[in-house]
Amino acid sequence: MLSVRKNDRVQVISGADAGKQGRVLQVFPKKNRVLVEHVHIIKRHTRPNPQKQIKGGIAEKEAPINISNVQLVCPTCNAPKRMGVRIAGDGRKQRVCKKCATVIDK
Repeated sequence: MLSVRKNDRVQVISGADAGKQGRVLQVFPKKNRVLVEHVHIIKRHTRPNPQKQIKGGIAEKEAPINISNVQLVCPTCNAPKRMGVRIAGDGRKQRVCKKCATVIDK
């Protein structure tokens, strides 16, 4: 079970973008990478293509970063905290904040 899922709020804890917070746009579990909104911006040179209505130029977009470089932000503590896993009454796994014991999953 991955500790980070799509639409989670995370904070980058290492690298050039350390300290930035953003929403997870996409998770790549086989590559151990996540795509975080407004983090690790790269410049992509694109060629114009009139058939697909693509304008040429330099486009900026997010690139994936390693999942070990992000930490989930607890909604109640409002800070990046470690997460644990607890088994719910119906047998499902739930992510829990280690500090305040709040359940992250709905």
